[in-house]
Amino acid sequence: MSEVNSGDGREGADGGGGPAPGRWTRWVTARPRLSLFVALLLTALAVVAGSGVADRLGSGGWQDPAAQSTYATEALEREFPASQPNLLLLVDSGRRGVDDPAVAAEAEHLAERLASEPGVTGVGSYWRSGAPALRAEDGHEALIAARITGEEKTASDTLDRIAPHYRGAHGPVRVAVGGPVAVRSEMQQTIREDLTRAELIALPVTLVLLVMVFGSAVAALLPLGIGIVAILGTNAVLRGLTELTDVSVFALNLTTALGLGLAIDYALFIVRRFREELATAADPLRAVAVTLRTAGRTVLFSALTVAVSLAAMLVFPQYFLRSFAYAGIAVVLLAAAAALVLLPAALVLLGHRVNALDLRRLLRRGRSRESGGGAGWGRTAALVMRRAPVFAVATTVGLVLLGLPFLGVKFGTADDRQLPSGAESHVVQQHIRDGFPGSPGGGLEVLAEGRATREQYAAYRDRIAALPEVRRVDGPLVEGTKAYFTVQPAGEAVDAGAQRLVGELRAASAPFDTSVTGTAAVLVDSKHAIAVRLPWAALFIAVVTLLLVFLLTGSVLIPVQAVLLNALSLTAMFGAVVWVFQDGHLSGLLGFTSPGSIETTLPVLMFCVAFGLSMDYGVFLLSRIKEEYDRTGDHRASVRFGLQRTGGLITAAAVILAVVMVAIGTSRVTNTKMLGLGIALAVLMDAMVVRSLLVPAVMRLTGRATWWAPAPLRAFHRRFGLREEEPVAAVEVREPDRDRDKAGARG
Repeated sequence: MSEVNSGDGREGADGGGGPAPGRWTRWVTARPRLSLFVALLLTALAVVAGSGVADRLGSGGWQDPAAQSTYATEALEREFPASQPNLLLLVDSGRRGVDDPAVAAEAEHLAERLASEPGVTGVGSYWRSGAPALRAEDGHEALIAARITGEEKTASDTLDRIAPHYRGAHGPVRVAVGGPVAVRSEMQQTIREDLTRAELIALPVTLVLLVMVFGSAVAALLPLGIGIVAILGTNAVLRGLTELTDVSVFALNLTTALGLGLAIDYALFIVRRFREELATAADPLRAVAVTLRTAGRTVLFSALTVAVSLAAMLVFPQYFLRSFAYAGIAVVLLAAAAALVLLPAALVLLGHRVNALDLRRLLRRGRSRESGGGAGWGRTAALVMRRAPVFAVATTVGLVLLGLPFLGVKFGTADDRQLPSGAESHVVQQHIRDGFPGSPGGGLEVLAEGRATREQYAAYRDRIAALPEVRRVDGPLVEGTKAYFTVQPAGEAVDAGAQRLVGELRAASAPFDTSVTGTAAVLVDSKHAIAVRLPWAALFIAVVTLLLVFLLTGSVLIPVQAVLLNALSLTAMFGAVVWVFQDGHLSGLLGFTSPGSIETTLPVLMFCVAFGLSMDYGVFLLSRIKEEYDRTGDHRASVRFGLQRTGGLITAAAVILAVVMVAIGTSRVTNTKMLGLGIALAVLMDAMVVRSLLVPAVMRLTGRATWWAPAPLRAFHRRFGLREEEPVAAVEVREPDRDRDKAGARG
């Protein structure tokens, strides 16, 4: 394995008695202008290929496509479209009351117009059916319900076409548009607007922070450029995937956050190491070769660990989670590729000009750009290792306490409350929740398939009506050999009682086949799908991470430490998510409506993303410790050296990534806000607590045993592991091409 990594500067013998740069590294550094030209051309093509990607993404994907509730929903949509309304017109009669003749006449006219619209079926209303569930308890509002047919994109287009003709004042009534299709459409539009705003916030703030880290404006622009390339490339990948499968619009937020965050992380690491090598008076070509052999290898390895964590989401059936795997893997690999291809080419051309436009010159007062930094981190490492038991216990207990609120987590489904309180579809649904009896739209539907008599239907209806969690049973509506019943739970639509009722309905005996759907049924099936597959996802992440970290370090203990400490670093995030977003603390300050639950898939998503980012920083630290340990054999000095060299870098990278995630967290959509702010907290806790305090404390406690491995595994690592070797003079192997690129090489 150590001989085939094209990014680490080693390929095999080259007649010089040492390892030579890999073919890919030689090609990039020998022809930097060509490399940059090809990359810019591909980026331009990606811009064209990825245009309009947001319009092709879906806003659902929380259901298990193989679940009973999904089957029943699709069957009801085909056979009984009126049973699955996705469009609601809230008709406000003002002071007149919904039974006023003029109001009734106007409402009937609106319903007739709606029924004549292409793509609309199953139109019903309070004025036609007299159903109490469609009339507000105060008598001033009532509903017209319908179903817009077609897939998400088709339904959204139909809504955009017809909604302006119904929204607003109509004679004695005023109409607002709501329902699931309106929620989805408004959510997509909100996410697009929020993403643009997040980018406008994140890019300039990130540039300022990079200038503060590097001093040089030239060096600061390099990571930002790599991030933009990664984002544009991933948009093109997502656009292509929409031709093959469903992709969630929420994945765009992850693309932006990880594209900027990881590309900046990788570029920070490479540019920082390149500048270290230049500070020793190395030739730019030689500095690039050494950088790729060390930092480049670490970046490649780090990208693999992050991609593994994100790939675990592919085991889940919900396309919401799978979309984040598609987007995440693509952006991670593209960020790494850009950092290992574009960046070296740019560094070869820039040479010493990478330090140009040094904006911190007056503050530095003659101090070396690289060699003088990190003393504070070295002292921190020494202090932590002197009091290792105290720091290990204190930080572990503190992190566990921060995670305790997660023990009270309640899982729910995403609904209109994801949107701002002023969003029209949210307002409509809130009026229904607050003012209509029986939670319209929150009931359960029981699909009955098979021939049955009227008496058999009646007997089944009486049987389920007698269940303790049932408020009312409507139906059946019969069509040939199929029928359906609507069951109103006694409590809220997705509370514990409604979820128990799903199981009771599915267990109730009947002379025909039954299947249950509805909001609570979807939640029950989603929780089951995640619970069944979660152990496999966790096992996949753990096993592959253990293997990768072993290949990096050759130690048995370090991989175990890495997995356990990374998982521990996420406790604060999960505790904060429950305390803030479920329990509603800080909801006024952060501007969201708490539904009193956490959407089922969000903790899985946040774990995979945050765990991968934690491994990203862990690899940066461990690789530098391992490099020093291989050189000196001094365990304590190596830990101190590793933290001294990477502590500031990891903290800077974490702060920059946190800024990007907080920018995403300014979204008006609650799930996106939760994702951005939660991961920002996890990243900061990992960099500032786990990497700075817990890791050196634990490594001090384990001592030299940290590097132990049994003989068979040591032999395996010698054969397949990623090991540092002495670099050869990279210049010699490029002599034939050096004259051609001499100007660019000198920088």
